[in-house]
Amino acid sequence: MSGHSKWANIKHKKGKMDAIRGKITTKIAREITVAVRMGGADPTGNMRLKLALGKARENNVPKDNIQRAIQKGQGALEGSNYEELTYEGYGPGGVALIVEVMTDNRNRTAADLRHLFSKNGGNMGESGCVSWMFKRKGLFTLEKEESFDEDALMMTVLEAGADDMSVEDEEVEVLTSPEAFAAVQEKLEAEKVTILSAQLGLFPDTRIAVEGDEATKLMKLLEALEDHDDVQEVYGNFDLPEDAI
Repeated sequence: MSGHSKWANIKHKKGKMDAIRGKITTKIAREITVAVRMGGADPTGNMRLKLALGKARENNVPKDNIQRAIQKGQGALEGSNYEELTYEGYGPGGVALIVEVMTDNRNRTAADLRHLFSKNGGNMGESGCVSWMFKRKGLFTLEKEESFDEDALMMTVLEAGADDMSVEDEEVEVLTSPEAFAAVQEKLEAEKVTILSAQLGLFPDTRIAVEGDEATKLMKLLEALEDHDDVQEVYGNFDLPEDAI
């Protein structure tokens, strides 16, 4: 399970860059609006909204932007009617990619993504062509504190329903099923464990090692997809070396 958060951590650091902060803010606000529209404005009973608000805090999204996004979801302010879609395809090195988007114009978005795949050494496929390689899971990245006790934390998360835990140099990763995600988060918060990030996403059953020119091409495709206004998340079954990153 080790390394699942590598791409998520890369994106997190990229999100801190001032050059793209406006785009990150817009994407998170869009996610908040849709989460409220689907599950209400109370994060206590709306896990999707809770995660979106957590992402907003991580990226220092202004409170005014958050409030406007919530009001749009409630219908108090006018906003676009976004549609959630998933596109699948292959990148350089035969890597399987899944792209989750929110769009108010599916034809425009599909054409844009097909162009980005083709331009960067990949190709967009039919629905279902790679999704069978992934499973939806929860992932917590925890701070490895000075008083860290691996055995005690392992017992805590497994008793709460987690599937697995691994220890990196400076961080700890905890993997859960979607059904156990909320219970594990509540337990971690009750134990005062520092949660660096929490996400529900798609994780591959196996990974493909990509190196050299193929790794460089793949990074360019991933960055191009992430930079598109309508793209919310990009998932892949790749394993990239540190020098490529």
